[in-house]
Amino acid sequence: MHLRIVTYNIHKGIGGRDRRYRPERILETLVHLEPDIAFLQEVDHDVPRSRHHRQAEKLAAELGFAHIAFQRNVTLKKGWYGNAILSRYPLSEVESYDLKVRFKKRRQALLARCKVTLGDHTRSLLLANVHLGLAGPERVFQLRKLLQHHLLADAQRTTPIIVGGDFNDVWGSLGRRVLEPAGFHLAGGMMRTFPAILPMRPLDRVYFRGPLQVDHAFASRTRLARQASDHLPLVVEFVVG
Repeated sequence: MHLRIVTYNIHKGIGGRDRRYRPERILETLVHLEPDIAFLQEVDHDVPRSRHHRQAEKLAAELGFAHIAFQRNVTLKKGWYGNAILSRYPLSEVESYDLKVRFKKRRQALLARCKVTLGDHTRSLLLANVHLGLAGPERVFQLRKLLQHHLLADAQRTTPIIVGGDFNDVWGSLGRRVLEPAGFHLAGGMMRTFPAILPMRPLDRVYFRGPLQVDHAFASRTRLARQASDHLPLVVEFVVG
């Protein structure tokens, strides 16, 4: 049973180099990557700069995905932006989990249970999509708090869990310090995804726990992906046990 995960900071559909709003570039990039589940960060909802598009709904409809979860992280004068999970498979127990640190920008994790059916096999997975803070202590606090959420804290070791998103963790110490002691593994190693035009920093990550194996992983460096956002999308293909 293969499952393809894409985590992608779409930067509201605004190109990292030309600063133009071109949501069709994000869509074409996702179509090319053919994800089963997409973790998206910096997704606009009814914001003037993005033509009042409800981006999660718009992308899901054009991808043919029936299942969407969206959370409003940051409130603007008009509209919001936040994280989204788009899925080919049903999502349930969707929850927004507050990770805000005092005096810092509001941050939340978006969690859900996903029932994946591939061929004759069905498996329930837990998903967590994050966009962590810019300061090291802030990120440690946020990730430790995430592990206390009941969906993760109460999960059995045989339950597959995937945590992905924009970790803002340049040196990669966060996972070793917090996630790996909790039994998680880094999928695909440290892959440079930022800035998209000339990637130097591995900000985007996918961690997993439970009966999952990484078949392959890569950061998409197509010409379009390097134009569409200020981050490259990170792709992980799992074999689900």
